[in-house]
Amino acid sequence: MFAEVLDLVVQSAESSFVQVTAFVGAVLLLFGYVDYLLSGRLIKLIERSKKFQPIIGALLGLTPGCGGAIFLMPLFPRRIVSFGTVVAALIATMGDSAFVFLTVMPKQFVQVSALTFVMAIIVGYVVDLFPLGERLVSKFEADQERRRLEREAHEHMDHSVFETETGIGVEQWQHIGHAEGDEIDIILHHGVKGHQPTDSLGYKLTHNAYIVYWIFIAIGLLLGILDIAQVDINQLAIPNLGLVFGILGTAFSVIMMVFSKKFFVADTHEESEMKLASLKETLIHNAQETAFVGTWVFAAYLAYELFVLLLGSGSHAVGEAVMAQFLTQTGLLAVLIGVLIGVIPGCGPQIIFVTLFTKGLVPFAAVLANAISQDGDALFPLIAIDRRSAFWATLITTIPALVVGLLAYWIEVRFF
Repeated sequence: MFAEVLDLVVQSAESSFVQVTAFVGAVLLLFGYVDYLLSGRLIKLIERSKKFQPIIGALLGLTPGCGGAIFLMPLFPRRIVSFGTVVAALIATMGDSAFVFLTVMPKQFVQVSALTFVMAIIVGYVVDLFPLGERLVSKFEADQERRRLEREAHEHMDHSVFETETGIGVEQWQHIGHAEGDEIDIILHHGVKGHQPTDSLGYKLTHNAYIVYWIFIAIGLLLGILDIAQVDINQLAIPNLGLVFGILGTAFSVIMMVFSKKFFVADTHEESEMKLASLKETLIHNAQETAFVGTWVFAAYLAYELFVLLLGSGSHAVGEAVMAQFLTQTGLLAVLIGVLIGVIPGCGPQIIFVTLFTKGLVPFAAVLANAISQDGDALFPLIAIDRRSAFWATLITTIPALVVGLLAYWIEVRFF
């Protein structure tokens, strides 16, 4: 049994890196470079195009990864974009799971993207017909004003009691639950997960090893292309080249993710801005994001293989037969699960769900529902800035996900 499990680990490492991670890295780098070239022009374009903002939001959300949708979140409280634009971006985005989808099943990716894009635009414009966005911004501004007045009042308060009793001066206070400065700036630029001190081991490794990691990705991409061309990459001039490189590449991805301290969130608003600062920053942070995706894909592959093995009581073939029979009877439940998983912020669970689809274990309707429902990492900045807006955005994106998913499932069952 141990030998079988070890074999599954090795196979999962090879398959995930050569067949998925290397392609994800190439696509992510391409989109990252395009974002870098367009930096600085986008906000002016969005601000000038009030009538077309939901369409622009859907387009930004449609780009693979979370950067496009993340980019919009701080603009809503500043009244630069409408709430319908935010909702459109969140409906259209598939986060980092889009990279897996695009590289493994490009045809189905285009189909899902087209449907989510149309749905995003429709819902975005419908949302803007109602005063919800204005009310949310007004409440946010009222909260900000209240906090400003509280800070001003706090500055004139007598703090001598605390200093007398503790012997600690005001400047040495360890504040709990509050900080100084502009609130949004504090939220987005201080204490960001994955943002490490420059003298830490994690920072030094990720900011120096990224070049080596991209070399691994380049070689893995070449092997992946040969694999697609039906060339046995383990029977080349170097024996077991695909196997060895797949294991090393996956191990490198896991190490990069661990030292980046990114386990559930691949991209943040701060890092999206860093990528636009220079091409070097684009390479560094896209390497970290590729490692994040690659690690979750490996985890999904391995979890699936181990589950099938256990389901078949040690026989992989029996386990696959049992799994196939179960899924043909629970397609509707898969749609509901897809919607609920989509509600979870972050990209990790979404990558696993899309990976299951690429293995034929989830119906098309379920992955479509998940694509509409999920927000990737883009919801985190909005949660941090204004939880009230994040709640309404999640609620609004969940409703069309459920409706479209159930309709798509009915069409699948009825006509296909």
